[in-house]
Amino acid sequence: MRTVLRTAPLLAFGLLTSCALYAPDERTDLNTDIQSQFSLYSETEMDTTNRWWENFQSLELNNLIDEALTNSPTIQQSWARLAQADAAAAKAGAARYPTADYGASTSGNKRETTLGQNPGRSSYHNYDLGLSAAYEVDLWGRVKSQTEAAAFDLAASREQLKTAAITLSSRVALSWTAILAQRLQTEVIRLQLESNKTSLELIEMRFRKSQSTALDVYQQRQTVAGTEALIPRAELTEQLQRNELAVLLGRSDFQALEVAQSTLPTLSELPAIGLPADVLANRPDVRAAGLQLQSADWQVSAARADRLPAIRLTASASYGGNAIDSSDIFDNWLASLAGSITGPIFDGGRRKAEVARTRAVVDERLAAYKETVLNAIKEVEDALISETKQREYIEKVDARLTAARRSYEESINRYRNGLIEYTTVLIQLNTLQNLERDRIVAQYTLLQYRINLYRALGGSWTEELPAVSFNNED
Repeated sequence: MRTVLRTAPLLAFGLLTSCALYAPDERTDLNTDIQSQFSLYSETEMDTTNRWWENFQSLELNNLIDEALTNSPTIQQSWARLAQADAAAAKAGAARYPTADYGASTSGNKRETTLGQNPGRSSYHNYDLGLSAAYEVDLWGRVKSQTEAAAFDLAASREQLKTAAITLSSRVALSWTAILAQRLQTEVIRLQLESNKTSLELIEMRFRKSQSTALDVYQQRQTVAGTEALIPRAELTEQLQRNELAVLLGRSDFQALEVAQSTLPTLSELPAIGLPADVLANRPDVRAAGLQLQSADWQVSAARADRLPAIRLTASASYGGNAIDSSDIFDNWLASLAGSITGPIFDGGRRKAEVARTRAVVDERLAAYKETVLNAIKEVEDALISETKQREYIEKVDARLTAARRSYEESINRYRNGLIEYTTVLIQLNTLQNLERDRIVAQYTLLQYRINLYRALGGSWTEELPAVSFNNED
């Protein structure tokens, strides 16, 4: 008790200054050097609450993404990491409170004497019951710093979950549109094959009438065979995309996955994107990087505070002793209260090295935050310019497709009139059919750029993610 009284002034000072000495400075200038607006400027603020895939107006896609956000192993892993961070934050916060423990023990023996003046039996029992408590006065803010770091890690994990949801939704949409695009390509190839077979029949008939050569027949047969060879590869690509989509949905029955829609969704105009600052505010990966940086700042504070003395209070009470009757156990008791101050004298530079390590972590996470910000702006810029230029490209493809159809029709007429060789017709035919397939690829690529734009813009729709439950029984 005397020790406690002697440390009371220091204890009071500690309570007044606790959690304040090594608190990190607030960072307020992280995004001062970002650009003021995007190259394709939009004055309209974006709708951050919008579930962007609903703009495609496909009930099938809506259902697939909802299923993935619930059942995908990817999102379940993120929920599990969030649960881990939550438990770690609770564990770190527990250090702010006293600890209390109990203990109980018993022992006994029996003795039998057959010799001497007092033969007989005797028994002996020892009982002990005890309670103990301990508390560390957070004089320099070490415990608070660790608690704050864990809280920021928890918040960062929550933002990483939202990032995973945004990425997952975009991957499902990309896989779904890839299946539709490949299916359309396969249909076009089959139509081209039928057209090529019809042309082969006509050329063979002309050959029998001596109106075409054997070379014309062989060339058209080669064209038919080449078109047929495209079908297995197209079917393979579609099945691989279906398998990928099944994994994203968390399904194991790959063959049972059905995609009913047969056409690619139609895109509206570019969505409102707002300013770069708006995008950063709506990107959970940017928020997660900032929170991880703040956690590192608090870890530095904890490491610095760990180099200073610590005050610990302990108290204990115990009952027990030697007793023949267990009811007498509470007649013997002992209570104690103690205070102690411990501090490092020599640790081989371990604590100093820990401070240096945590400062290096801060430097790393600061650079990581800046990189995340730059990538966020870049992804939006890339998606904007890519979609703009892809639309221009599709216009050129459409113009080439129109010209190719006319060239093919003209070459057919000239061939029938005996003015050109069939090789010229084949060149025009291959050009036309390649452009027909390229048109589908170009449209799918445009959808990819739009999906990438939606992903790059982030959004607050992730606030309403369906929770995944785990077995957390003690």
